[in-house]
Amino acid sequence: MTDDRKRPRPDDYFSDWKEREALAEAMIPVVGKLSREGNVKCYIYGRSLVNQSVLDIMKSHRWVRQMEANELSEFETAPILNAVSQLELGPCHLDIGRLAVSYFDKGAGEGLSVEEYVSQELEYLVGSTHKPVDEPVDVVLYGFGRIGRLMARILIAKTDGGDSLRLRAVVVRRGKAEDDLLKRASLLRRDSVHGVFQGTIRVDEERQSFVANGNEIKVIYADSPEEIDYTDYGIKRCIVVDNTGVWRDEAGLSRHLKAKGVAKVILTAPGKGDIKNIVAGINDGEITADDTIVSAASCTTNAIVPVLKAADDEYGISAGHVETVHAYTNDQNLIDNYHKAERRGRSAALNMVLTETGAAKAVAKVLPQLEGKLTGNAIRVPTPNVSMAILNLSLSRATSADELNEFMRETALHSSMKKQIDYSNSPEVVSSDFVGSRAACVFDAQATIVNGHQAVLYLWYDNEYGYSCQVYRVLEQMGGIRYQTYPANGPYPL
Repeated sequence: MTDDRKRPRPDDYFSDWKEREALAEAMIPVVGKLSREGNVKCYIYGRSLVNQSVLDIMKSHRWVRQMEANELSEFETAPILNAVSQLELGPCHLDIGRLAVSYFDKGAGEGLSVEEYVSQELEYLVGSTHKPVDEPVDVVLYGFGRIGRLMARILIAKTDGGDSLRLRAVVVRRGKAEDDLLKRASLLRRDSVHGVFQGTIRVDEERQSFVANGNEIKVIYADSPEEIDYTDYGIKRCIVVDNTGVWRDEAGLSRHLKAKGVAKVILTAPGKGDIKNIVAGINDGEITADDTIVSAASCTTNAIVPVLKAADDEYGISAGHVETVHAYTNDQNLIDNYHKAERRGRSAALNMVLTETGAAKAVAKVLPQLEGKLTGNAIRVPTPNVSMAILNLSLSRATSADELNEFMRETALHSSMKKQIDYSNSPEVVSSDFVGSRAACVFDAQATIVNGHQAVLYLWYDNEYGYSCQVYRVLEQMGGIRYQTYPANGPYPL
């Protein structure tokens, strides 16, 4: 952004707020119609405007100042959005924030009107008959724990017209309670960390399903994968997302493929053996049409790999240590009790627990050039969500904190990894501020330490929701979902 875009300070802040509030309110039906009728999804610098409140839209505008050296105002995006709504666009993901900035940085200087510039920039999308996929892809969640329920929330929110990914069923073991179905739905409806479900959920016990925002989701009770006939539920060639972690090798996960109606499997844990470990935005291009089983790696691997790749590409990494300060998980005990692993039997809510992580070694499955260069360890801490990875790196080229921070800001803003790396330059943020982050990690620029060839980088990550978003991106790739985008070279946004 350039300085000549800056609006003068308003004489009356309240009047200015009310004007911008009215503009944001007017955006809601336009964004909704574009999404519902044309499958055109609008974003502001990667933040979705679909189904957002007035204040959410205004906050997305304000957030841009952390990514750019200037503000982005509703006065600038509103006419852009209105011009977009007049075009007959094919299904696409459209960043109107970047389109607005592009207009004021370039189009206005060329004497073009908003309508002329938008029409010119989006010409390749006008009249497009491109569909994200030939026919909708059925999805089944095998397991309905922390990741399973968050995956359900994401899939339901992204269903829209139902022409891409459709959540058709969840598979669980039958609980002991008679009202098992009601309890499952209640856990989806309310979450102590992530808040209430955005929408409505009703339970249809007769059909053994629940209906979330109009999506009927069958609840299938089973003790093993191969015993299920998904075609009995009208499900065909589905992708099973295994959230249980019970099976992590090809032999175990292949049991899903023996069930009728299953085409592919994604594991939400590190895969063993020759299973491809995929980190969205990094090596998802390795997924081929012939792949039937892939792993979405771990939350920590997803958090550290994007920054490690960026740093290695720019500076070279000769050695490093990864320390993760990780929120406690269901694997630990609330109070002291027997546990097969060392230290994890001690109360998760009362202790910092020193343990190990395989994330550093797992990096080599995604970035082979770093094999043998990294060590790793972990500390579980008494918080329910949001973790931190501390990268202590030896770089091949000396740098400074300012240079490295600016490089990471540019990477977060403009690179192919902008959906994986978010950027924070606030000196006041703490872990709870990152609950709900969709990025694989958030680079904390204020914490960066550099001394010549040595750099210490701090990365926040929502180890539940951020990781689930990464799994969803792998799911899109596995399902062959391809949206046209603006900017044209942008990743498929979430």
